[in-house]
Amino acid sequence: MKLSLQWLKRHIELDLDPQQISEILTDIGLEVEGMEEIESIKGGLEGIVVGEVKTCGQHPNADRLSVTTVDYGLGEDVQIVCGAPNVAAGQKVLIATPGTTLYDMEGGSFKIKEGKIRGEASLGMICAEDELGLGESHDGIMVLPADVAVGTLAKDYFEVSTDVVYDIGLTPNRSDGTNHLGSAKDLAAYIKVNINPSINAFDHTQHTVTYTREESIKVIVEDTEACPRFSGVLLENIVVKESPAFIKSYLNAIGVRPINNVVDITNFILHDIGQPLHAYDAKKIANKTIIVKKLPNDTLFLSLDEKERKLLADDLMVCDGNEKPMCIAGVFGGLESGVTDNTTSMFLEAAHFNAKSVRISSTKHNLRTDAAKVFEKGSDPNITTTAINMAVHLLEEFADAKVASSLIDLYPNKIAPKEIEIKVANVNRLMGANLSSSEILNILAALEIKTATLDEERIVCHIPTNKADVLREVDVIEEILRIYGFNKIELPQKLSSTLQFASYPSKRLFKERISEYCAHQGYNEMMGLSLIESNKYASIKGLEEKNMVFINNTSNIHLDIMRPDMMLSGLQSIRHNLNYQQNDLALFEFGKSYRKEEEFVETEYLSLYLTGRSKKESWKNVGENASDFYTLKGMVRQLFNLVGIKKHQTSPLDAEDQWAYGLNYHQGPRSLAKLGLLDKEVLKNAGIEQDVYYAEIPVINFFNASKNQKLTVSEISKFPSIRRDLAIVVDESVQYQAIETIAKKTAKSLLSEMDLFDVYRHDEHVGKGKKSYAIKFIFSDVSKTLKDKEIEKIMNQLIAKLSSDLGAVIRS
Repeated sequence: MKLSLQWLKRHIELDLDPQQISEILTDIGLEVEGMEEIESIKGGLEGIVVGEVKTCGQHPNADRLSVTTVDYGLGEDVQIVCGAPNVAAGQKVLIATPGTTLYDMEGGSFKIKEGKIRGEASLGMICAEDELGLGESHDGIMVLPADVAVGTLAKDYFEVSTDVVYDIGLTPNRSDGTNHLGSAKDLAAYIKVNINPSINAFDHTQHTVTYTREESIKVIVEDTEACPRFSGVLLENIVVKESPAFIKSYLNAIGVRPINNVVDITNFILHDIGQPLHAYDAKKIANKTIIVKKLPNDTLFLSLDEKERKLLADDLMVCDGNEKPMCIAGVFGGLESGVTDNTTSMFLEAAHFNAKSVRISSTKHNLRTDAAKVFEKGSDPNITTTAINMAVHLLEEFADAKVASSLIDLYPNKIAPKEIEIKVANVNRLMGANLSSSEILNILAALEIKTATLDEERIVCHIPTNKADVLREVDVIEEILRIYGFNKIELPQKLSSTLQFASYPSKRLFKERISEYCAHQGYNEMMGLSLIESNKYASIKGLEEKNMVFINNTSNIHLDIMRPDMMLSGLQSIRHNLNYQQNDLALFEFGKSYRKEEEFVETEYLSLYLTGRSKKESWKNVGENASDFYTLKGMVRQLFNLVGIKKHQTSPLDAEDQWAYGLNYHQGPRSLAKLGLLDKEVLKNAGIEQDVYYAEIPVINFFNASKNQKLTVSEISKFPSIRRDLAIVVDESVQYQAIETIAKKTAKSLLSEMDLFDVYRHDEHVGKGKKSYAIKFIFSDVSKTLKDKEIEKIMNQLIAKLSSDLGAVIRS
């Protein structure tokens, strides 16, 4: 929200420095995020003076140029070459002196320099109105009245004004601060309590208007919950034209483009007192009847931006007598019912709409209008007729409007100020201050909060209806604190602290250790959004809609669920990187998934993603740099070693859900890690064309498994180890894990190391449906040197076991 200092001064006498005002605004909860000094005319007409054309003759070298001499107060005439067709001797004109920067209507700029034009000296420029930002005409130079004195500064003649505009980060709880009058009253309250007790805010909203007794427009409000109050008036004899200068100046200052007198007056009142208005062309209101109601879902509505929108069943609409929608109540008007340059009669609406209703319609249709922003914070229900009176007064003066109806005001259930009791002791306890009841009453009076004292400790406050968020005692205390001043609260001299300790191992340190290790291994940490679109899971098996956690996301209606897994949000990040030609990715994330079972389930995971090359292209690793399943498996195994998890089982992941293939590391039924290649269809739906390898590790399972591991230390063996290699042929279905399990059971503690170093397939050499494993075995004994006979015995037992259990055949 933007606040104009000159506009604020319309409501309050301010002689403070703009920077000091900025600091006060921030202190009272209207946080200034930036401030800018602006001019009513860009450049402020600096360097522009009034001159008189003394002589004007034909340029000797150009048919369309004139050579003039001009007096603009230097004591001697100056020669200027001019191309305007209307330049003539005796005119009072505007001169841009050398060194002046001019700004045109489009924001472009150029600097005036002394020079020669077609051989003739030109020491300045005689200006047209568009060259000065004073208008759009370029038909000729701007000629002033003859009585204007030579040498008069243009900025004085045109009364160029400057303003300071504050950019306010308005929080949702400040319904009273959505406008200049409310902000001025807040400023006045602070200054009255802390600087100048005699200051008061001016109220320019009270105007006397004479209404007729005619009921020219009938209004029916069917949903009084969504529309508690609806006020309006019919106006005739409207002349749509340019707005008065003061309104255009105020609107331009806060970045609102002036359009015409009718639209600008409604915008002026919105930003002045915080009451949105809407004007309808009265001739387009069928049956001279307005109906405020909700229409069936998918009803079509042509909005002011020329878009045809499908309405939602929750949208409150202002309709005509045929129930044709004219406006989304409090949000956006319709194209066919709005005021145009040809409008001569109009119906002016000022209503109070339910904040929730407006918020839903505004966000779901992505129409974040100024009016909607006011209504959704909670507009004041008791200023609708004030706004109507104010608008009629201005329209009578600047649009020649005539009142053609009575004042319509449907307000069946009046909203009265809330009564909240506060206790002096609670005020001081929560604020950390020591205020007397009289000081508290003084602050409340400055805030225009009426009070009744029950006793020395209790005060009943009557909260103005423009403070929609002040509902409890603590809210009133916050109001008092804002005006009293946060900076006046003394900091305690003593700091109390409690020593705390956490059990070992720390989950936080556990995660930090893993994060550091992943980063050292070349993985980049990412942070995915916890919200995602539910339609992304339409093709994912194993997840039903009833298990999704839906949310009412008013900021982005498409992100409608909490993510039920880590995978898809990670794939969105991968797709984003791939779109920017980052094709080789190694990513990890600590995050949470959210599902609804019997209760809501929130699970934290460590997720790993690999795609593209694992190493940069180099002559050293030609053909060996593609990431694959074993690259990711190796990383997961390293994490197991990092946290000390040694005992686990491994089982294959079936080609189901999102996996093409993969492994599940687990301890009994408790999963420690799942990893594998993601299914092609899943990747296609995510917009990814290359393979992605994915691992997910439930953090709590991983952490608990690591806690149960005991750290053991053993000395390095003094005795030599013995290596044996074995090549066996097995069925394609046999997993290496099965061979590893048999070997460890057979050799027991003597087997210190075992690795698979080659896999070979060939229909002729090893047989169809077969594969050959080449395995390395390292045997050692910390107490003695092993003999060949002992090793041969173990190897023979191992071969026999592999043959009987797995059908393995020794490959020779």
